[in-house]
Amino acid sequence: MKSPQLERIVGLFLLGGMLSIGYFALKMGSVNLVAVETYTLEARFSNASGLIDGSQVAVAGVPIGSVTGMKLAKDFSAVVQMRLQKEFHLPSDSTASIRGHGLLGDKYVSITPGAADDFLSNGSRITDTESSVDLESLLSRFAFGSVQSDKKQPVKE
Repeated sequence: MKSPQLERIVGLFLLGGMLSIGYFALKMGSVNLVAVETYTLEARFSNASGLIDGSQVAVAGVPIGSVTGMKLAKDFSAVVQMRLQKEFHLPSDSTASIRGHGLLGDKYVSITPGAADDFLSNGSRITDTESSVDLESLLSRFAFGSVQSDKKQPVKE
């Protein structure tokens, strides 16, 4: 016969291991187990290429929030919604720009705080923005521009 005490110990050990794996999976997946107070902002960009839902929002390289959505405005610009931690109060003249982690890395929103005395509140819009630089379009412009300049003009007789 098997010892019931040994079975309980093994069962508790396995349960503890599974709980530990679950906890670390949530922590590594950037899921907060404790509710963090947040507020929402939005910014309008002429080009939000490479930015996706869940992208980081950072100030001085430190993550303070994430992108929660994007939509196309009537003037065909991209409106990006962001959720930021409430403890970070940004001046109303802050600037938002879309940057990349390295040359081919993920895109994120970088916010440069301004110097105004008043702060952005829930639902405010950052008006001073700098759009994403699309490397593919720059390379295609360079390639097609050089191809166009190499073509010979037809000679009129």
